[in-house]
Amino acid sequence: MTTSDQTLGLILAGGLARRMGGGDKPLTRIGGSTILERVLGRLRPQCRAMVINANGDPARFASTGLPVVADSVPDFAGPLAGILAGLDWAASHAPDVDYLASVPGDCPFLPRDLVARLHRARQESGQPLACARSGEWRHPVVALWPVGLREDLRRALTEEGLRKIEIWTARHGVALADWPPTPVDPFFNVNTPEDAAAADRIAAQHPDA
Repeated sequence: MTTSDQTLGLILAGGLARRMGGGDKPLTRIGGSTILERVLGRLRPQCRAMVINANGDPARFASTGLPVVADSVPDFAGPLAGILAGLDWAASHAPDVDYLASVPGDCPFLPRDLVARLHRARQESGQPLACARSGEWRHPVVALWPVGLREDLRRALTEEGLRKIEIWTARHGVALADWPPTPVDPFFNVNTPEDAAAADRIAAQHPDA
């Protein structure tokens, strides 16, 4: 099985956070820590290295000590642009890394076995890509991406104007890795102040989540 040594972790933090009133959702505090700190604590042990995708001033993430890469596709083209930025960073700075594992920067309860299970799903199905699912919900940005597909993704973004993840992944084949949505959905994401309050309650009730 492909191991964490061959996988780069990417935190997608380039969104506009309109429903949170602007700002950086990953810096929202949940259970005494920022979501970004929680994401890093879970994903970093599963990957060779970590990168953050964010636009604007990278200094706001300086405390992590991680590289911050901006979208190369202009006008906030969505998560696929952030994934391409991560794939390009991997190709330039970690050429022996074959896969990128992406997660959004607003999921405070990510699984600690995420990367291994995504790889297992990919290998067992024979598909090049894998994404997470909890219950009936797919999570297209919680996914595994081969670095070798980055030029195809670039063409889709820049020549076709493609923005929807699942249209592009369907072209290549994507496996699903399943998690139960209870007692805590590991892919609960914080989009609104109400979500942040709910996440605080979950963190208090399920300290190991």
